[in-house]
Amino acid sequence: MLVAVVGLLALHAVVLGGFHSDETAPQSTTANVPDSVRTGGSLIDARNGAPDVRRPADKTLALTFDDGPDPTWTPAILAVLDRYHVKATFFVTGAHAAEYPGLVREIAAHGHDIGNHTATHVDLRSEGDLRTQLELRFTDLAVAGGAGVSPALVRPPYSATPASVDDPAWRSIQRIGAAGKIAVLSDTDSEDWQRPGVAAIVANSMPKDDRGTVLLMHDAGGDRSQTVAALDRLIPALQAQGWRLGTVSDAVGLASAGAPAGFGQIAAGWLLIGAVQTSNVVADLLAALLIVASVLAGLRTVVMLITTAVHVRRRRSAKLGAVTAPATVIIPAYNERAGIEATIRSVLASDHRVAVIVVDDGSTDGTAELVERYVSRRVQLIRQANAGKAAALNTGIAAARTELVVLVDGDTVLEPGTVRTLVQHFADPGIGAVSGNAKVGNRRSLLGQWQHIEYVIGFNLDRRLYDVLECMPTVPGAIGAFRRSAVLRLGGIPLDTLAEDTDLTMAMERAGWRVVYEQEARAWTEAPATLGQLWKQRYRWCYGTLQAVWKHRRAVLERGAAGRLGRRGLPYLLLFQVLLPVLAPLVDAAAIFGILTSDWVTVAGYWLVFLALQAIPAMIAFRLDGERVRSLLLLPLQQFVYRQLMYLVVVQSVVTALAGAPLPWHKLHRTGLTLDAANPSGRDAGR
Repeated sequence: MLVAVVGLLALHAVVLGGFHSDETAPQSTTANVPDSVRTGGSLIDARNGAPDVRRPADKTLALTFDDGPDPTWTPAILAVLDRYHVKATFFVTGAHAAEYPGLVREIAAHGHDIGNHTATHVDLRSEGDLRTQLELRFTDLAVAGGAGVSPALVRPPYSATPASVDDPAWRSIQRIGAAGKIAVLSDTDSEDWQRPGVAAIVANSMPKDDRGTVLLMHDAGGDRSQTVAALDRLIPALQAQGWRLGTVSDAVGLASAGAPAGFGQIAAGWLLIGAVQTSNVVADLLAALLIVASVLAGLRTVVMLITTAVHVRRRRSAKLGAVTAPATVIIPAYNERAGIEATIRSVLASDHRVAVIVVDDGSTDGTAELVERYVSRRVQLIRQANAGKAAALNTGIAAARTELVVLVDGDTVLEPGTVRTLVQHFADPGIGAVSGNAKVGNRRSLLGQWQHIEYVIGFNLDRRLYDVLECMPTVPGAIGAFRRSAVLRLGGIPLDTLAEDTDLTMAMERAGWRVVYEQEARAWTEAPATLGQLWKQRYRWCYGTLQAVWKHRRAVLERGAAGRLGRRGLPYLLLFQVLLPVLAPLVDAAAIFGILTSDWVTVAGYWLVFLALQAIPAMIAFRLDGERVRSLLLLPLQQFVYRQLMYLVVVQSVVTALAGAPLPWHKLHRTGLTLDAANPSGRDAGR
């Protein structure tokens, strides 16, 4: 899809002339130009080697119009020509012919000749054989699709009188002849392209003697109101002087200015026109999408800043109860040998009364044997056949003897005060779960730093927003606290989605419980160390989130905490974590083409504004989290690599979900690198 869109954008850029310049080649030598060309007429037929040069008969003027068709000025000129019963030759560009095929048909229907003016109005003097062939072929197909004819005449852009033909121009005329076409120059230039005024255009267009002439005018390329007005004066003036006005073919005695196009050429022309029309629609849609995405990004930034300020103020004024009830920390473990010891030691070092239950889910790397060293009155090991993380958590919850349970991953290191700060919220009987603050421990690598930035900005600020709006969609599996009785009444941890943490959180809110966020409950987790591992993790997260959203979609119609989740949390999550990421690659492609084909300064300005919309919340998030702001120096680079990777993960997840394909649990390879980051307490949390 992205390749198709890029192709259509490229075609749109060609149609709009975004990839070519109006600069012309400088005048060159004339050593190789035949004298008959420079001193002869404006029609030069080089199809058979030696040039056949013709000029209109005396007192005959061939009216020609370049650069069209144009939806405003071409119909106006056709109306003037009809009024005086005069025929003309319209040299159309392939780009405009494909953009306005109806006008091409109208020109032919009025009995006028249609000529080829290249596809993109390029100076053929500076182009080679291939580009010339492509330019002429594109225009031929566009005219064939629009009017069913194949033009025989070509007006080279930026050409003038025969006397101006130099060596490069002569070579381009020869290439036109090799393509089976006849070049048409001009003898008289109305200079209407300079818009000198109606009277000046009429004066410039009047022949200086009785010799036949080819008059150059324009029906596109800008405001042609002066051309229309001048033509309305010029035609009756010439007719009054006895001049015969007509097409180039009539003026020079050609049998025809073209031939009927074959079915294959017409069909190819229709396809080309269809592609151009589609490219215009796609470009317009992407431009609108770019604006909408920018507005939404700005609104999201404003909302996040407001809710963050509210959350900070609430925390300062909040008075939590002194909860002293013990808590059970449940650690599901499958092949967690690399980090399980550090996790257990950090939990046991908590400044709150805790018991530890490690559920070994059929590990094959000796995890259980390692945990056995820590088994004691406070540490319990339960072994079970491999059944998945959710099943292991349910086993631990069933074995717990406390009302408060804290669920952590087997690679997570807690700070001493983490459990204590989590459980204080349960002094409020309406709170069923508390989300902790998961932080990346292995952040020395570039990939680790990018994930660190993402965790601090996205996860931190988003959870503050969800907390204020009372619609928390996820308590992260790395660190979260729950009321055991509430979880058991829901039937335990759900087993039918890959995002069991999101599924459980949504189920608790639909059951009427509040879920809040505690930023001081920090837990250091090992983030994926390779792009492949990161892709697998985020693929599972996103796919599981889509499963959970679909499962709890009826929350949109419910009341209370469920309704707040359904009408606040789910739309926000789908909009900013699914829909916009899915469309983001297309927006990026549009932005790149905008830089290449439009006013790059304006597009770059929009990009800087977009970057500022991310940098401002990032600075606030890092300050609130007590993190070093220098990590944000990598934020601009993250926008060009990491962000696109995450977008593609979402795209793959959405496609997988729409296809209904099952996705297995992807187990990440642990290396025990959780401790790269020095935790604020200064403790050595090493293995």
